[in-house]
Amino acid sequence: MRLKLYLHLSVVFHLSIVLIILLVLICCPGCSSETTENTEKDPQPLPTDRDKRIYETLPKNLVWLTNQEDPVFASPAALKGGTLRSPLSSFPMTFRVVGPDSNGSFRSAILGNQLSLINIHPNTENIIPELATQWAFGRDKKTMYFKLDPGAKWSDGVPVTAWDYVYTLTFMRSEYIIAPWYNDYYSREIESVVVYDDYTIGIKSTKAVPDLHLKLGISPTPEHFFSLLGPQFIQDYNWAVVPNTGAYQIHEFKKGRFIKFKRKDHWWAREKKYFQNRFNVDYVLYTVIRDYNLQWEHFKKGRIDAFSLNMPKYWHDKTRTRVFEKGYVNRIWFYNDLARPSRGMWLNQDKKIFSDQRLRLAFAHAMNIKKVIDRVLRGDYARLAQPFFGYGKYTDYTIAPRQYDIGKVEALMEDAGWKRGTDGIWQKQGQRFSVTVTYGFEEYMPQLVVLKEDALKAGIELELEKLDSTATVKKILEKKHDVAWITSGTSSRPSYWQGWHSDNAHQPQTNNITNTDDPELDELIDKYRASLDEPERINLSLAIQNKIHAIAAYVPTFMVPYVRTAFWPWLELPSFHGTKMSEGLFDPFSSTTGGLFWIDKKIRKQTLDAMKKGIAFEPKIIMNTQFKIKVAN
Repeated sequence: MRLKLYLHLSVVFHLSIVLIILLVLICCPGCSSETTENTEKDPQPLPTDRDKRIYETLPKNLVWLTNQEDPVFASPAALKGGTLRSPLSSFPMTFRVVGPDSNGSFRSAILGNQLSLINIHPNTENIIPELATQWAFGRDKKTMYFKLDPGAKWSDGVPVTAWDYVYTLTFMRSEYIIAPWYNDYYSREIESVVVYDDYTIGIKSTKAVPDLHLKLGISPTPEHFFSLLGPQFIQDYNWAVVPNTGAYQIHEFKKGRFIKFKRKDHWWAREKKYFQNRFNVDYVLYTVIRDYNLQWEHFKKGRIDAFSLNMPKYWHDKTRTRVFEKGYVNRIWFYNDLARPSRGMWLNQDKKIFSDQRLRLAFAHAMNIKKVIDRVLRGDYARLAQPFFGYGKYTDYTIAPRQYDIGKVEALMEDAGWKRGTDGIWQKQGQRFSVTVTYGFEEYMPQLVVLKEDALKAGIELELEKLDSTATVKKILEKKHDVAWITSGTSSRPSYWQGWHSDNAHQPQTNNITNTDDPELDELIDKYRASLDEPERINLSLAIQNKIHAIAAYVPTFMVPYVRTAFWPWLELPSFHGTKMSEGLFDPFSSTTGGLFWIDKKIRKQTLDAMKKGIAFEPKIIMNTQFKIKVAN
């Protein structure tokens, strides 16, 4: 699954724990097979009581698949050791990854260290093994079977077994975790986990689906650790360091100050093909530095190792400083090819002013996004057309973003019975068209100022409200915002129910932050979720996107088809720099694309010595276009 790490630039919503992969059902290029002689039998739910464990008989005639043939995507030159130092804009409100206040940006760092049954190769997009060594598909198109790696262990040394997957259902269905989305998904979408022996399981969907492999590659939950699952779960586990299966674990932390991860000394998967020469640093230290400009100052002094330059003013202007001009710091511009996050403005329809579609449309036509791209963003970014862009045949590429047009604003507002006041702002029955835009990142201010100025010309007043990232998430999930300026993550297929179905409207702690409640849209989404036919799902997906576009509760802004980063030269990258799916070249954790870099202590010493002596190097800018796609504003 593509895990999003937006520590500075965005807010992360619920990301499905299901593994997101692209593969043809039953077989895949580069997969080898093995057949067992048994008879297939539909799995049935099993009790989770340790004293009543039941083992079923494994079906016959399963075709077991694996993949050790795809190319590695790490460098044999990688060195072990060192500490990656990164900033944290705000300390998380919890270490839980489910339940209240768990949706902050730091959540991805925790989830990045929890492996799934299978994963996707970031270049070939074939299935590769992770916690499972082999997998097979049932003839019912509802069931997948997995042979678990017997060497897999939790970070406390306890073996990962089939019963940890059974417990995932118990845990995710529990009322005590206070997580409606997970309660619903693991009840309505996952029927059962069946155990054939301690290292062989079957996972059954509640219905046949065309992309079964996208759904059933779930992660285990440490049954032995959550013995206190009950009414006090939220309090008992708020700061618990839960055992995981990945390369790192939280080692120490001080609330409000820092969080430090340590690479496991004897990680069980370190010699596995797709994990070799990865996850190289010994420690990852996140230090709370709330102000982004202060983070930049820390970076220039060598106290932070890498810094995002996606913001144009940083790439073009802020780098005109000594450490860059004397070649002490390197820059890289790396293009990727993947589904694009939904950057934009999310309108809360529970607010009276946005309950009228005409006013939502007027708001959209009052946002001069193109001017922001051209002037503030130096033309570096591309215009995003809709929230589900980059999903191949599941995306309607004919949908065009609404353009800035004062004439259309006036026509819509007059049709709704509004008139311009003496201050130029639209008014009706004592209410002014004045709304607050909530955002969580200081560097968005120049973009919002341009929008504010041109919106005023169109008769709409924007009040800008900057909160820290944690407070931003909290306010938005409590549905107290007018307009949320945030970014939502992606998956391998468009996912609509969480963010657009009325089941999740008008209540806190759900992803329907626009409070969209449209019966026609609900019907389309329900059909999409239930459909067994891929062509039908594609058509439904396109219809849903057009309906969302017509509702106009979301104003798309920009997409960034690349990664731009400044980094100190002691951070080394493979010769290919990254993968097609790399969203961050110095992501330390993601099992899909993370941990490709390493630290060279000799280069660190040479660089710091040269700085003290005033010895300059040739400035280094790397441009990698191997995965560049054609986009237009």
